[in-house]
Amino acid sequence: MMIRDVEYASLLFDFYGDLLAEQQKRVMSQYHEENLSLSEIAENLNITRQGVHYALKNAEKILQDYEDKLGLVKKYLKNIKTIENAKDILKDLLKSNEKDRKEALICELEKSLDSFIE
Repeated sequence: MMIRDVEYASLLFDFYGDLLAEQQKRVMSQYHEENLSLSEIAENLNITRQGVHYALKNAEKILQDYEDKLGLVKKYLKNIKTIENAKDILKDLLKSNEKDRKEALICELEKSLDSFIE
């Protein structure tokens, strides 16, 4: 599966980038962190634009393979959603004046945070 979403590819690079070969790391870093174009990267690394494109696609495939096996980005994104949900519940809790509603929100918050343990 080729990665099309630049943000997702950047996340994969953040999590697994150190596992790439040096040339792949350089290409991914210049593209995702420095926001250089393929032509600029090619000039910097003294390779063709097509070579840069191939290196990016190959690195993205390798990064996706790591993610398929380890699932760290998926867990990270799930945790972000859990935190956002917990923040929303806390906001509702602060606004609520009803005891029953507060108790229900506390239970909901506990359930949401329990997902970190799973």
